[in-house]
Amino acid sequence: AFLCGFDQATQQDFEHRRQWMLDRLAEIDAVFCIDICAYAIMSNHYHLVLFINKKQVDNLTDMEVIERWRTIYTGPDIIQRFMNGEKLSKEHHELISEIVEKWRERLEWLLLC
Repeated sequence: AFLCGFDQATQQDFEHRRQWMLDRLAEIDAVFCIDICAYAIMSNHYHLVLFINKKQVDNLTDMEVIERWRTIYTGPDIIQRFMNGEKLSKEHHELISEIVEKWRERLEWLLLC
């Protein structure tokens, strides 16, 4: 599969995908608690050197976790209701805490997004 550049076999230019990848890397670098130390985008694959900042993840407030996560994903309805300031039950707040904890762990992830 051709990722970037000009494909001689099909005579198609896929160079625009390189910018898509750079834009996506910038987005996930800002949201996930990682630092992109180096990268290389070739015609059929790419390489990333990452630093996973566990300390940064641990220091985020629940609201920061929600805000970061929602920049890429909408999240479940209960989170949206919480962000809209709706009055929620104790059970709903417990569910939100569980979701936020799961998201906190996932802020260290990159390859699944």
